[in-house]
Amino acid sequence: MQQIINFIIRNKTFLLFLLLFSLSLFFTIQSHSYHKSKFVNSANFLTGGVYNTVNNISDYLNLKEQNVILSEENSRLKTLIANLEIKVDSTFQNAFPLDSTYAFKAAHILKNSYALTNNVLLIDKGIKDSIKEDFGVISSKGIVGIVDESSNRFSTVISILNTTSKISAQLKKTNHFGTLVWNAKSPEFIQLIDIPKIAPVNKGDTIVTSGRSSIFPKGILIGTIHDYHLDVAENFYEINIKLFNDMTSLEHVYIIENKDIKEITNLLDTNHE
Repeated sequence: MQQIINFIIRNKTFLLFLLLFSLSLFFTIQSHSYHKSKFVNSANFLTGGVYNTVNNISDYLNLKEQNVILSEENSRLKTLIANLEIKVDSTFQNAFPLDSTYAFKAAHILKNSYALTNNVLLIDKGIKDSIKEDFGVISSKGIVGIVDESSNRFSTVISILNTTSKISAQLKKTNHFGTLVWNAKSPEFIQLIDIPKIAPVNKGDTIVTSGRSSIFPKGILIGTIHDYHLDVAENFYEINIKLFNDMTSLEHVYIIENKDIKEITNLLDTNHE
């Protein structure tokens, strides 16, 4: 306290000058509208800049939380879109309530392999999140794989970059369908086989899921035709597809639940008995 008093005594002349100068500025600003408006604008500029900087820092620190919120929102939107397309495309439109068939749930990839023969991913959703075997997994750019096994909190996913993977896919523009497989040569490309030679195949054509299984809805993006040739018997095309997904840098995915899968599976099992 004594040091503060000594400081004031030593600098009393300068401090008195600052006080009088501040008072003069205050009265000048208050009595002249022009000066007042300039002062307010300058203050707003400075405080606005400070608040903007603070807000930018806050936004950066909240990116992770915002990503979670956006992923959940995307899940809801994908659910609505998928079921709306089914409802519009169905002959029996009234039999398909908007939320009846597919549900999407956001997940985060914890581990991703893509350099092996049979690649598997690990995601942070499991039984407690109602994730089960044979649920489809996609990203915002296209197909990723199929859930293989689940623990309480985690699940493994058989990647499309897996030589055991077989998924029904089709030419988007014609509906000719075949089987999606992987030859283990490159994580950028996947192969579509069993497309009949009467199908009009062209480079750059889009390949999507066919909807002919209970796992993926019709129309999920896969990639575009890079090149193709007829098989040895020359009855079917073997097509090399450039994936839309970069399978080496996946982070956020969506798990697809077909709510009718149990009924479909039971029906198919009954017909095979």
